[in-house]
Amino acid sequence: MKATVLGGAAASLLTISAFAADLGISPAPPPVVVPPFTWTTCYAGLHAGGGWGQKDLTDSVGIFTATTGLSSANVDVDGYMLGGQVGCDYQFTPNWVVGIEGVLSGGNIGATSTIAVPALADTASFKSTSDFLASVTGRVGYAWDRWMLYGKGGVAMVGDRYHFSDVNQTYAFDGTEDRLGWTAGAGIEWAFTPLWSVKLEYDYYWFGQRSVLFDDSTISLVNAPVNITQNIQVVTLGVNFHAPPW
Repeated sequence: MKATVLGGAAASLLTISAFAADLGISPAPPPVVVPPFTWTTCYAGLHAGGGWGQKDLTDSVGIFTATTGLSSANVDVDGYMLGGQVGCDYQFTPNWVVGIEGVLSGGNIGATSTIAVPALADTASFKSTSDFLASVTGRVGYAWDRWMLYGKGGVAMVGDRYHFSDVNQTYAFDGTEDRLGWTAGAGIEWAFTPLWSVKLEYDYYWFGQRSVLFDDSTISLVNAPVNITQNIQVVTLGVNFHAPPW
């Protein structure tokens, strides 16, 4: 009896398969296996944001003070930065990511401060402008699927312009410099497709104190070294295009 039943079942299956073949029906394809998302890739992107900071001027030699009557000044700066970034990441465990990134931003983070100079019965203005910020940093991230929290740190550079002049137009000092320092920051990034991500980031830049040579463009033609201490903070929103995973 068992042999009869099994034989009948097998014959039925063969009949159904033959009938399906006659109708041109092929077996269902196996399900597509989607590979898990990975942050292991190189990327390039753009960013935009705002920044603020402080510039502190101190005359330690005396030439600037003798000419202008001012020995120190403090300026709170703010403005915007636009730029791009390139980098590579490597996800070495299910959750940890390491990488390196280069960033270059251009814009205007600055301010003009009006300062009274009682010693000369005069009023002066001190203008400070940061035209660009650049950095090369390493970063470490903690990822869960397409989200990643990360911290970063490394070397940084800023390009600055300064102008100091008085209302009576008896002097007009100008100074420029490109200064090295360091930066540290943190951010969060979300890959909304396998190849595109968006990020929000905060960065702190410290450039310490440096001596900047101020040249007077008026008839007096005085050169005065001035110490300037500065820091800048920036918050940016960026988007990255990721190359296909390695």
